[in-house]
Amino acid sequence: MTLPLFPLNTVLFPGCMLDLQIFEARYLDMIGRCMKQGGGFGVVCILEGEQVGKVPSGVASIGCEALIRDFDQQENGLLGIRVEGVRRFEVEQTEVQKDQLLLGEVRWLTEGTDSELSEHDDDLLALLLALGEHPMVASLDMPRAVDGRRSLANQLAYLLPFMEEDKLDLLAIDSPQARLAAIQNLLERIQGELFA
Repeated sequence: MTLPLFPLNTVLFPGCMLDLQIFEARYLDMIGRCMKQGGGFGVVCILEGEQVGKVPSGVASIGCEALIRDFDQQENGLLGIRVEGVRRFEVEQTEVQKDQLLLGEVRWLTEGTDSELSEHDDDLLALLLALGEHPMVASLDMPRAVDGRRSLANQLAYLLPFMEEDKLDLLAIDSPQARLAAIQNLLERIQGELFA
């Protein structure tokens, strides 16, 4: 399937919200098409290059489809949109259009089986709720309702201040349980670095 790609300095996860300001012609056109067709676009993390201007020379091979949930014309004249991550994909090949929009041939990734939360997840759930008290997180209407380990893992992976490379590794994990275990390992590593 062909999907327009939006390279950003962030990693989006399914079920998570992202606010964007759109001002480049190629992305205004892309957003217009998405809204007319009711389709989405792919958010891919920039590995090399800049967010504005030329197409970045390197983008991640894994990304997340984004659907537009809200939009408004901002005071600065830019188009503001709020998108929700929907499903993960792998980029198999890319091409750059004349208007510098990046298109990707993508393959949807299947999600591992979700499972209910248990008392083992209480600490991570408490951490997610604490993150929700941060004004920037609250302004995104996050955290969202957690109905299983998948949504807990996705929201923590998105909201915690991990390095982009670590977030991409987390996005590549199919199993929610394995994603949560990897998040726990990253948290322990950070804690170890803080108290070393």
